[in-house]
Amino acid sequence: MNSVHFTSHTGEHAVVITRVAETHWHALEDDRVVGRGETSRRPDGRLFLSIDSWHGAVFDRLAEVMLADLPKPLYTVVDEADLELTSHWQRAGFTVRRREWEYLVPTDPLITGLGSAPVPPGVTIVPAGAAIEGPLSTLDREIRDEVDAAVGWQEMPAEVLVRPAGDTAPDPAKYAVAAASGRYLGLVRVVQVTRLPRIGLIAVKAAQQRRGIARALLAHVLGSLHRSGIETASAEVNESNEAATALFDGIGARRASSNLELVNR
Repeated sequence: MNSVHFTSHTGEHAVVITRVAETHWHALEDDRVVGRGETSRRPDGRLFLSIDSWHGAVFDRLAEVMLADLPKPLYTVVDEADLELTSHWQRAGFTVRRREWEYLVPTDPLITGLGSAPVPPGVTIVPAGAAIEGPLSTLDREIRDEVDAAVGWQEMPAEVLVRPAGDTAPDPAKYAVAAASGRYLGLVRVVQVTRLPRIGLIAVKAAQQRRGIARALLAHVLGSLHRSGIETASAEVNESNEAATALFDGIGARRASSNLELVNR
């Protein structure tokens, strides 16, 4: 692998940047690792970068070398509160592409006001684990096609991934579903990816939207969590998704933090 030398303010020795593997770079000073860079490719094809270093000069040089080695566009995600890290990426030529709010969502229906949320006429809620895999896969594929034709899956939270071609088999244990006349109309995905259950996706087929189905699905899963003794869930919402932000703001969810997705074109 190729190496690049430069002198930084980390000490007396030159720092050597080396691409040690296809997706990994190391910054070495006197045979000691003082910085690491890594790339990962999302299933939607986009390439994301991460850099870990103690010194700004090392970060800048790692970014410079990685950018020279890789095809654009390139992406990264930062905690918006981390001003220093955000500044490093901006010095490397990255700009803000979107903001994603991290919500803390109460489950108590007395707080959310969802205890009296009606299920639309003719619609039933199928609890997590009870959905039939075949119809659930069909709904998953139809919703993905609709989203891809509209805003695209690059606008979805990182954990809501595009599936490899031909793979449309979501885990029924993670999904509650709205159904009517033998067909599935909408779904909500709840997973335990942190210490809090995460509402990863709420989606309703385009022709069935504005009927209160998403609100009924949310009422169902939050009510189930509350009855299990869980007081708070989490959710990530794209700032530009006005319907989703209105839904969560309207039930007393609190914006706890935000992430920025940055791009270098």
